[in-house]
Amino acid sequence: MKILLLNWIDHENPQAGGAEVHLKNIFGRLVESGHSVTLVSSGWRGCKNRTNIDGIEIHRVGTKYTFSMLLPRYYKRELSHRGFDLVVEDLNKVPFFSPLWSGLPVILLVHHLLGSSAFLAASFPVAAISYLLEIPIPTVFRGIPTIAVSRSTSEDLVKRGLKKSQITVIPNGIDYSEFTPISFSDRYAQPTLLYLGRLKVYKRIDLILQALKKLNQIGINCRLLIAGDGDCRHRLGAQAKKLGVDSNVEFLGFVSEEKKLEILRKSWIHVITSSKEGWGITNLEAAACGTPTVASDSPGLRDSVIHERTGLLVPHGDTEALAMSIHDLLKDIQMRLKMGQECRAFAEQFSWNRSAAQIENLLHEWVVHSRVNS
Repeated sequence: MKILLLNWIDHENPQAGGAEVHLKNIFGRLVESGHSVTLVSSGWRGCKNRTNIDGIEIHRVGTKYTFSMLLPRYYKRELSHRGFDLVVEDLNKVPFFSPLWSGLPVILLVHHLLGSSAFLAASFPVAAISYLLEIPIPTVFRGIPTIAVSRSTSEDLVKRGLKKSQITVIPNGIDYSEFTPISFSDRYAQPTLLYLGRLKVYKRIDLILQALKKLNQIGINCRLLIAGDGDCRHRLGAQAKKLGVDSNVEFLGFVSEEKKLEILRKSWIHVITSSKEGWGITNLEAAACGTPTVASDSPGLRDSVIHERTGLLVPHGDTEALAMSIHDLLKDIQMRLKMGQECRAFAEQFSWNRSAAQIENLLHEWVVHSRVNS
């Protein structure tokens, strides 16, 4: 198949996150299987306009703010003659409405819709545009096969007006031969919590800092590693100082894959408190390393953490419950050991190879269906 892939950013972009990890692992495997994949995404200052990464041909158009407006014209001018079999629209920020202008069979791939959480993720004008652009999704993508990465995302799409029959849930995978546990004796000597991801407002890392203060107040002296970068870095640093926990917090910035693996293995607990995620891929990476997660009971996170088996879920925004759940896990080594074993077993149910094969089959079936009915 000749696949045209549309995504807001590509996996080399400095702002790449879990959606781009998914893109690289799924479509990189389709390239290895003999398919042709061309990705169109936005660019950034100093980037190459065209490149090839792991066999995926990448075209970068405009910026993250202008990409969706420039995309249809760029496709018609530069790519419409290439004979693509179908378009995969990877929706993780705003829709591109490719069924209206591509003239090709389309499959929609959804990590999660922002909805009202857009107002936590961006300035009011940008958030308002994002919110309004989600309204036509059920109409524009009516009857189009849709891949959701979690049950939470599928349920959200149905609430928005898509039919359940057009949605297939295909979860994220993991390379669990790379993410492996170490013995508990080789973990950090000091009780250590880990947040791993982008530093964005909607990730609600402030809740972790508030919980850390509560832990300090009851005599639990633990360290919090914050790995990742984003526009909230300075705000979080100021908040940590205001709460009096700055000596307990270490900002690591963007980390290499080697460092990422080290901190996932050696930390005692992984913590994530987003208001909404598509899946929460770091939960799965932590689980593969035998590290339990304490997470908000919010969409996406409740799909990738099994309460009281691979971690603990707490009501979103309840910092008292968050602090006490962390306290209970830190103090009960037997619980952590048992959860570590459950974590690994859970992670082994997911693989990128399996997810890629499911997506490949779905794409092939839709191409055949479209040709027969054209």
